[in-house]
Amino acid sequence: MLKYILSRLEDPEFPLLGPNINALKFWGLILPELGWKKWIYIGFHISVVVFTATEYAEIWFLKDDINLLLTNLKITLLATVSVGKVTSFLIWQNHWKSIINYVSEADNMQRKTLDIDQKELINNYTKYSRKITYYYWILMYTTVAIVISQPMYKYFFSENYRHNVKIGTQAYTEVVSSWVPFNKRTIFGYLLASLYQSFAAIYGGGWITSFDTNAIVIMVFFKGELESLRKDCSNVFGTEDVAITDEEIRLRMKICHKRHVELLNLVRWEALAVASYHPTGKEVPLSDLVFRCDVA
Repeated sequence: MLKYILSRLEDPEFPLLGPNINALKFWGLILPELGWKKWIYIGFHISVVVFTATEYAEIWFLKDDINLLLTNLKITLLATVSVGKVTSFLIWQNHWKSIINYVSEADNMQRKTLDIDQKELINNYTKYSRKITYYYWILMYTTVAIVISQPMYKYFFSENYRHNVKIGTQAYTEVVSSWVPFNKRTIFGYLLASLYQSFAAIYGGGWITSFDTNAIVIMVFFKGELESLRKDCSNVFGTEDVAITDEEIRLRMKICHKRHVELLNLVRWEALAVASYHPTGKEVPLSDLVFRCDVA
């Protein structure tokens, strides 16, 4: 069963980033081009952003209880980081797509090699990327499940808490402390608030897992690509046993130089993204930011 689920996450077109791209699409970080699905995802994103704002609003009402205030503040700041990450991804989505496309194209090209050492390198960083992705997902979704279930667990396993709630001396424990425009001390209001809070926790967890694992796997690829490039550069002039022509040397130098420049360009993406628009507002293609690598 588990193997079947994991196999469904793979994509032959993206042998390295398959699960990560599927996660980005599932959680709406890579938006559909057109159609009603795009607007549904945008609505989900806005609802989680609004929920984060309600967490800040709740701070005002908790200012007299320092313990609840600090607990709420920790969760709110974490949610703010998540919103910042996802917002930046959505704003710079075209640039992120350019990076993903480059990684996929370069990875697919490297997988065509017949060199045994290169194949081993590719297999190693692919396995490492899968472990990071799946372990991170397990950790985050387990955390989300615990956060959502802890009010129920407390109610059923704490007799003192259950008694205090019934007599009205203690409020229901919330999934995540947040402000709502209705009375959440009633059972109906509490359940309604809990549904919204649970949705935000699940969707926020999906945000973080898809964004973080995608970024980590891309960095793992950069490391693997640098190691592969170093090996190819060492063979630019051939070996003692295999002599090559000047034309072949020139071609190898050109290919290595081009790979090196493109890799540096993408590693510096965050800095380049800030300056990737003309003052007129016209977007500059990411490929135009790459230094030209014509080798005479």
